[in-house]
Amino acid sequence: MNPEKQKDEESEDESEVLEESPCGRWHKRKEQVNQGNMPGIESTFLAMDTEEGVEVVWNELQFTDKRVFKSHEDKIRSMFQKLMVVDHPNVVKFHKYWLDVKDSSARVVFITEYVSSGSLRQFLKKTKKNRKTMNARAWKRWCTQILSALSYLHSCDPVFIHGNLTNDTIFIQHNGLIKIGSVWHRVFANELPVPDDVRAPLKRLREEQRTKHFFPPEYGSVEDSTAMDIYSFGMCALEMAVLEIQTNGEKVSEENISKAISSMEDTNMKEFVLQCLSGSPEQRPSAHSLLFHRVLFEVHSLKLLSAHCFLSVPYVMQDNLLEEKTKLIDPQAIMASIPRRGQTPILWRFSQVSAMELDKFLEDVRNGIYPLMNFAVSRPHVLPRTLSQSQEDLQTTKTPTPEPVEVETRKVIQMHCNLERREDKARIHLTLYLKLEDKLHRHLSCDLLPNESSQTLASELVHYGFISEEDCQKMANFLEDSLHKYRLPLN
Repeated sequence: MNPEKQKDEESEDESEVLEESPCGRWHKRKEQVNQGNMPGIESTFLAMDTEEGVEVVWNELQFTDKRVFKSHEDKIRSMFQKLMVVDHPNVVKFHKYWLDVKDSSARVVFITEYVSSGSLRQFLKKTKKNRKTMNARAWKRWCTQILSALSYLHSCDPVFIHGNLTNDTIFIQHNGLIKIGSVWHRVFANELPVPDDVRAPLKRLREEQRTKHFFPPEYGSVEDSTAMDIYSFGMCALEMAVLEIQTNGEKVSEENISKAISSMEDTNMKEFVLQCLSGSPEQRPSAHSLLFHRVLFEVHSLKLLSAHCFLSVPYVMQDNLLEEKTKLIDPQAIMASIPRRGQTPILWRFSQVSAMELDKFLEDVRNGIYPLMNFAVSRPHVLPRTLSQSQEDLQTTKTPTPEPVEVETRKVIQMHCNLERREDKARIHLTLYLKLEDKLHRHLSCDLLPNESSQTLASELVHYGFISEEDCQKMANFLEDSLHKYRLPLN
């Protein structure tokens, strides 16, 4: 490549970057996006996560009055901390936030997951060109994923009410994975001190005729509840089934809704939607119970249960380790067998299983396309109270002197390691897999000398901010035990 041309291309890329996060990980670009974020706030930009190498969304919540911001700063921090620990495969991920306070103004910047395939409304609009109704199997899969996310949000402690669930705030990826966006809408609209110049367009948008039919009859007259989300979901499910509800201009009338319901040929689907759209909030079922409605409920196959069990093993969560392990499998090894009295048993060997099909199925399960329904009574998901030092605590201006290592405060809830002898036989390669209390996974590796001290290793992990001080001794004991078991057969 021509060096001058390469230099020009690099300069052009740099010109696209409007701003950089304090830690340098996220780079805000010029392109604005609509990703189901807070209605009425236009400051949503495409950004690049340089650590993961993926696109994300850079959101900004502006406060023109610094005094208003300062008087509610603790509440703002608390709200964003709660949003950061929401973790579900069918909910758009909230990555990080920081506070940027100037002399006369302030803003909250938060980074969220970017879903590039577009909204469900866009998908339905394209589908309508080729067919009149949605495939029942796809409809059931979508409903199951949305209800799985709502069941999680509604069982959180404290409860999360979406408050703005429409087919514009539900996104679908190319592989069929559904993700709910704008989970933070209600927090911003009802609980944070959003200035009047921001609230005004928000109120106007919520009163828009195009989305008004997604809100239940009691909206605005009573306090928001989980029943509100169920009504909105019912309207989404109806629109998913018929692809489009006819409008009179921009407005969807009750008559049009009744016609859409009448056009549904499957009586179970129709009864399911009618339950969600009940005029009485008390009559609407919970998201958890709707998962067991006869139109959706299926007994999980052994294949699906096995996949979920397999993927829950800590070291399997690391893709690269999974690939290493599968390479060691003997193709002629027996994977499963069915014994038969008086006959030769039926055997399945690894060579008879399509690796590509299995990888695709495991990837879909890992991504959340086939969530497991909770057969037990719904239990609250208690969200962690503390996280590691938030990004807003870091310096917003970079200095030429090295920055101190960030102190880790999250506790390790799972740890696994793998030890392998190097070719020179003098060193041992350690691969360490950690799961922290906010579901973050860490993959670390290094070479060890035969006389390496486990206590020294643990202290180094604390020093570089990989584990907390409280976990130092636990990590030292774990490494000592692992090294002892590894060396024991050699002796």
